[in-house]
Amino acid sequence: MKTNLALLFLTLGACTNDNNQLEDTDLSGEEQAILAVKDVVDADLVNLYDASEAIQTAAPEIAWDADETTEMKSAWKDARSAYERIEGAIAVLFPELDASTDERYDGFIEEAADPDLFDGEGVTGVHGIERILWADAHPSYVVDFESELPNYTAAAFPSTDDEALAFKNGLVQRLVDDVQLMQTQFEPLALDPAAAYDGVVGSMAEQVEKVSLASTGEDESRYAQHTLADMRANLAGGLALYEGFSHWLLEQDGGEVVDADIREGFARVADAYDAFDGDGIPLVPEGWNADAPTDEHLATEYGQLWTLVQAESDPAIEGSLVERMAAAAALLDISVAL
Repeated sequence: MKTNLALLFLTLGACTNDNNQLEDTDLSGEEQAILAVKDVVDADLVNLYDASEAIQTAAPEIAWDADETTEMKSAWKDARSAYERIEGAIAVLFPELDASTDERYDGFIEEAADPDLFDGEGVTGVHGIERILWADAHPSYVVDFESELPNYTAAAFPSTDDEALAFKNGLVQRLVDDVQLMQTQFEPLALDPAAAYDGVVGSMAEQVEKVSLASTGEDESRYAQHTLADMRANLAGGLALYEGFSHWLLEQDGGEVVDADIREGFARVADAYDAFDGDGIPLVPEGWNADAPTDEHLATEYGQLWTLVQAESDPAIEGSLVERMAAAAALLDISVAL
């Protein structure tokens, strides 16, 4: 999630991830929320780091092609899921690292070309790696979109030993280094509940972007056809982060009802996502127009998914997931950006 939210600091001081602290009745609901969020983000940063190292370990040191990608692709999917679970928090806390880790190809080359695909400069992060691992399997509509961009360079596997080493020790090492820096900077960080909760609410807005951009070939994990899996992980991570606020919410008058509504909303969206097969966004119907979709287009799987995320992320629709999360924020006296 790309966002301009400012990071505020509290006087809570740096928190540790000792789960036993969450059972300390001397802690306020707000303090428990912060500790729980720290614990969730820290755990997924560990998973992200381990998966990034696994990509590097599996990367050959000699020229390779699609036959050598199986282990790297599996580790990439693990890394992608770990990142998506905490994307909202990372975007708020570390916007520069979020960009180097999660920017799309078209964003990286907006100002300058990157003819060296493997060196860890220019185009970087999970999508830079993804673009190479699936170099022989990009959907035609993705190639059509990207090839029209200024500064475009076609994707390719490392065709020389030097390129293979650059991929392993340049591009993938950059991801490992960036994730390690996130871990180092996150460990002593004191969090603001508003910033943390904003990341949870913002995860639904991210769902809208992921689905909408698929209509032009710009969705995030477009090479691996993994964007719907991203959304599932994004949603699961949002629920895990919300759990940190649940105890605090239940302390408020009316909090029990709102908490139940929120949980029902997460379950409703998760069930809807699971109704679609595969990891990719459903095929976008030819002639799709988001400003005026036809009934026929809305009846397609893509139209149904688009309608779902539009509705659940709309704070003006009573009972939507985001509207209920905004209601919880009001009970907690947290200001959220909608």
